[in-house]
Amino acid sequence: MLDGLLNFAANGLLDWSVWHVVAFTLIATHITIAAVTIFLHRCQAHRALDLHPAVSHFFRFWLWLTTGMVTREWVAIHRKHHAKCETEEDPHSPVTRGIKTVLLRGAELYRAEAKNKQTIEKYSHGTPDDWIERHLYSRFTWQGAGLMLIIDLILFGALGATVWAVQMLWIPVTAAGIINGIGHYWGYRNYGSPDASTNIIPIGIIIGGEELHNNHHTYGSSARLSNKWWEFDIGWLYIKLMSYVGLAHIRKVAPTPKFVMPRPHIDLETVQAVIAHRYDVMARYGKSLKSVLAEERARLPQVDWSKIKRLMRRDAASLKEVERQSLAEVLKQSKALETLYHMRQELAKVWERSSMKPEQLVSHLQAWCAKAEASGVQRLQDFSLRLRSYA
Repeated sequence: MLDGLLNFAANGLLDWSVWHVVAFTLIATHITIAAVTIFLHRCQAHRALDLHPAVSHFFRFWLWLTTGMVTREWVAIHRKHHAKCETEEDPHSPVTRGIKTVLLRGAELYRAEAKNKQTIEKYSHGTPDDWIERHLYSRFTWQGAGLMLIIDLILFGALGATVWAVQMLWIPVTAAGIINGIGHYWGYRNYGSPDASTNIIPIGIIIGGEELHNNHHTYGSSARLSNKWWEFDIGWLYIKLMSYVGLAHIRKVAPTPKFVMPRPHIDLETVQAVIAHRYDVMARYGKSLKSVLAEERARLPQVDWSKIKRLMRRDAASLKEVERQSLAEVLKQSKALETLYHMRQELAKVWERSSMKPEQLVSHLQAWCAKAEASGVQRLQDFSLRLRSYA
């Protein structure tokens, strides 16, 4: 009898090997990240898809067990992040709070913002507010994690405490740290979005496709986060599989740019296409001028080019005074960079002034292309032809 109790305490009900327990932990944490990216993020926060009620409730229950997060709090904080991105009001931006703070204290930042009643009231609209949400999931948040600990201990014995610890740390480390931290600090960018978001690979399976953060910030309401042929979004794979059997309905995905032969004259269709694909336009603008930046880097080696590149791709109105001064000093030393920078700001005004009359927008883009073609800069001339090709 005593030996049986000791064996149960050490190995639990299942008496699995360590490798079986590791496999269970990986599967359980993967379900958790799937619940976050599919249910909390794409379905609830951005309304990019609808889920069958049974699927939604399963994700709610699983998140209550494995994270203790409240749907309306998570959604509100994430929506505020998008609305106030890279500003002092952003709940977890490494641009304003520092990469070290977001990486190591991301969960603390989340909990602090969850206590902000104004944030929750303003940004949580449309989230679940049924009986079980009010009387269980939102009311007894830590009890779900406590129940998970009991389950792990029963199943795996003493090793269950380690399994539970990994489950509890999974989202704070991957979401609060990697996605919110590194995803706004280091990586590559497909699109010229106005924030600092980046894509980081190849950890898509681990964090469900959320590493494609620049893609997401560019097209926030898209259910698919992968936009290039070589990018893999496992969350999108699950969504597609569920849609085939009626468990998910996809509302929206990111548009794919289309091109025609360059038009001899700018017309309203061209302007509309440029505005619709403005982030792709800005990304291609930056990539097409890399050779100019490389030449200036060799000529001015004393300049902090990583910093200048970040400043050049941001909107001028969002720069702090000290950042404006740093950028202005470099632009004074390089006529080519000054031209490229101001031309970029002028191009952005096409969609910033989208409330103007159609003929005014056409005139503005016509003037920009004419200026680019008369600049004598081959890259600008080539880019003007590219603009005339958007369809």
